[in-house]
Amino acid sequence: MLSKKKVVALGFQHVLAMYAGAVVVPLIVGGALNLNAAQMAYLIAADLFTCGIATLLQVMGTRYFGSRLPVILGCTFTAVGPIIAIASGSNLATAYGAIILSGLFVVLAAPLYGKLLRFFPTVVTGSVVTIIGLSLIPVAMNNVAGGDGSEDYGDPQNLLLALGTLIVILLVNRFAKGFLRSISVLIGLAAGTLAGYALGIVSFASVGEASWFSIAQPFYFGWPEFSLTAVVTMIIVNIVSMVESTGVYLAVGKATNQTVEKQQIVNGLRSEGAAIMLGGIFNAFPYTAFSQNVGLITLSGVKTRNVIVAAGGIMVVLGLLPKLAAVTTVIPNAVLGGAMIVMFGSVAASGMSILSEVNLREERNLLIVATSIAVGLGSAAVPAVFDQLPDFAKMLTQSGIVTGSLTAIVLNLLLRSKKDKHGQTASSSPQ
Repeated sequence: MLSKKKVVALGFQHVLAMYAGAVVVPLIVGGALNLNAAQMAYLIAADLFTCGIATLLQVMGTRYFGSRLPVILGCTFTAVGPIIAIASGSNLATAYGAIILSGLFVVLAAPLYGKLLRFFPTVVTGSVVTIIGLSLIPVAMNNVAGGDGSEDYGDPQNLLLALGTLIVILLVNRFAKGFLRSISVLIGLAAGTLAGYALGIVSFASVGEASWFSIAQPFYFGWPEFSLTAVVTMIIVNIVSMVESTGVYLAVGKATNQTVEKQQIVNGLRSEGAAIMLGGIFNAFPYTAFSQNVGLITLSGVKTRNVIVAAGGIMVVLGLLPKLAAVTTVIPNAVLGGAMIVMFGSVAASGMSILSEVNLREERNLLIVATSIAVGLGSAAVPAVFDQLPDFAKMLTQSGIVTGSLTAIVLNLLLRSKKDKHGQTASSSPQ
């Protein structure tokens, strides 16, 4: 049994693992819409607050809401482009009106989506989980180099910081025991940040400028307005997120050695819909299950839900206390990248473990795995391939998780044998 202090430390480790992904969305959206400093500060605080509430709803659960899996919810990158486009063409109130209604759609559509889970046999789920890990590795490598678009991108100093962080994490995992081993990522991040401070690339100026207290306000940017085009766009965004989240739920099931039931996925998606509506009300963002944290569960070996409850509570506090939240922003991108390498690699390894249960000597299975992983990894590594497509198509094709998952599902349907069609397959899927 973990003590309360250890649970909090492990929860904080999860927050740090997802923090960059959570904060970068409001930074991108706010920058693109030319929001002032006060509005940007609100976006970040509201985002962290609603991330925490959404995560607590997901992991604690009720009869109809929450998967009760150790899953963290964060804002989806898929929504960045559409939100900017809607707000630029109209205003933020229209974007948030669309987010609220699209969240309601997810709540209502979750049971119907649950009926489609029979199309996720072992060969598909293993491919999807592998794709999740592999498609995130380019994100890790961009951070290793200093962050996509940064002035010091590829600087040897960044590469050394990332390598040092990775080495610390590996050494702690190899030689430490018990609790210290379970917080290896936290130790690596702390060591990397201290090294960055010694090199003069860590500044605490943002901490001094941040306010002590802030509270999320409903409809901060005005009462929601509604546009059919905007609503349909955000519904499509959230359908994409539903596919991604399904893969994350299945990956968490593998990481925690449990079978994820169909009702858990339905309830998890319902809670995501409620979280999306909450994000619209507090003028934050749509939320989805974060794959960043799956690898951390595998790496730490700690699979209890109370750690994720602690992480949700910490995010709520950070959302209320911007000065504390600002402390976590001083971690250099390269340090985060070093930690991401081993975490995302762990997700890919979990997918490979699932695929080890599949007979890859069977041509059908080999084609599904090979093609879906190639398409997913290709989309993630070279998204520019799809730049000439319409915005709607780009939104779907530039996500390696989505393209790879859809490829696996479609090939599973097209390549089914007569035996499979009559339900006599040994492949398992969520029941």
